[in-house]
Amino acid sequence: MEFLLYFGDVFTPVNFGLLLIGTIGGLILGATPGLSPTMAVALLIPFTFKLEAAQGLILLGAAYTSTVAGGAVSAILLKIPGAPANIATTLDGHTMAQKGEGAKALQLSFISSAIGGVFGVMLLIFLTPVLAKWALAFGPSHLFWLAILGVTIIGSLDSSSVVKGLLSGCIGLWLATIGFDDIMGAQRFIFHPAVSGGINVIPALIGLFAIPQVITMFAKGRNDTSAEVIEVKKQPVMDSIREVIKRKRALGIGTAIGSVIGLIPGVGGQIAGLVAYDQAKKFSPERDKFGTGHSEGVIAAEAANNAMVGPSLVPLLTLSIPGSPTAAVLLGGLLIHGIFPGSDLFDNHPDVAWTFINSMLIGQILMCIFGLYVAGLAASVARVPHSVMAAVVLGLALFGSYSVQNSMGDVYVMASLGIGMYFLERFGFSAAPLVLGLILGPIAEANFVQGSMIANATNGLGPYFMTGTLNLTLIAVVIASIVYSIWMELRQARYTTKDDAVHKEEAL
Repeated sequence: MEFLLYFGDVFTPVNFGLLLIGTIGGLILGATPGLSPTMAVALLIPFTFKLEAAQGLILLGAAYTSTVAGGAVSAILLKIPGAPANIATTLDGHTMAQKGEGAKALQLSFISSAIGGVFGVMLLIFLTPVLAKWALAFGPSHLFWLAILGVTIIGSLDSSSVVKGLLSGCIGLWLATIGFDDIMGAQRFIFHPAVSGGINVIPALIGLFAIPQVITMFAKGRNDTSAEVIEVKKQPVMDSIREVIKRKRALGIGTAIGSVIGLIPGVGGQIAGLVAYDQAKKFSPERDKFGTGHSEGVIAAEAANNAMVGPSLVPLLTLSIPGSPTAAVLLGGLLIHGIFPGSDLFDNHPDVAWTFINSMLIGQILMCIFGLYVAGLAASVARVPHSVMAAVVLGLALFGSYSVQNSMGDVYVMASLGIGMYFLERFGFSAAPLVLGLILGPIAEANFVQGSMIANATNGLGPYFMTGTLNLTLIAVVIASIVYSIWMELRQARYTTKDDAVHKEEAL
């Protein structure tokens, strides 16, 4: 219970002021397409040079927490995920916004984020030593199978069929191979200088989600703009809280999966929301409603996104191993002040460590309060006519893509992928599986190559990848996921055939 001794330090005027600034600023940065949590934290690093170590970490930690949650704003209202972690939120959140339920979707996302986030930080507080040893058990073979597990959910993710979902995922996996091989240094599919460094996931994300809807909006023209305006429905906060409690299955699945995935070094939170969304869909009795504006989809995805924040810091604070790209930037914030994370951190600098962790706990609550206040105001974006919205979204897409690396090459990549996705959507393909393949490709490839090197120096490829309790468990889950996806496809086809037969009989 040592963390209670330093709980009051969070509420000193300077510390609490920095916590407020980081929370509000993080929400704004998170809602801006292209500004990922990693970039947001990196932008704030220079402002911590003159601050004390604990104060600097409070600012960075608050920005990290609220940026992850803030990405839901653009995901829901504009169908542009603020970060890869918010991809799954678009699947049901944007559909709710199109129905005039944008305020409800935002409220559900912030409440779920806060609950998942508090649970994740509590894991960080009470189970850090145990979880650190467990996180250390993951080697290249385990991370490879974990990436393959992510690939297996592609088929059932927001697509009209398993085959089209898998094809979309394969396109994403191919895009992930473009550029120089990180391990061997070989050139692959470099047909233009803009892709010599590979395809950055942020411009790809913006292009694949934003550009198709921009083209669709411009295609509608400016005729009869009054018919485009959506009636925004008001949603009392207490009703949203009851909805989250009612959907405790989705909340529990999202929180649990986010906590586990956040803990694994190198995976990060990019796939936490997608995996949680997929599992919530599989275990829900209302799985057919997913993708049509179902609240469970938003709750599971956003609970997972913030639940992974606390556990992702466990390897960093105890083993000096960043659990995510953002945690790596936070490591830099510690080193700037001469503090080296590791087993001695809580002994030599308990005031810094516990004040930082406590601030993240309070930051989750503040993020929820400010988010709920903004939800009603932000939802009015739905009233903007399509012709105006298209120009705004296009401007944000250009700004977000260019700002990642200050490169016009990223803008060309964003536009090219977006135009290609527009035509793919006409044939029933979906952007979400494609992006998931793009994210998981480098993880699977790098860990397979590293594992192969280790295997060749030890017992061989088969024993290294196919033996051990953790490997066998992950393989079993991969097989179960594939079988389930095929069974669900066949079941859906059987029900569709029966419905068609019934309609024909009624027509006769």
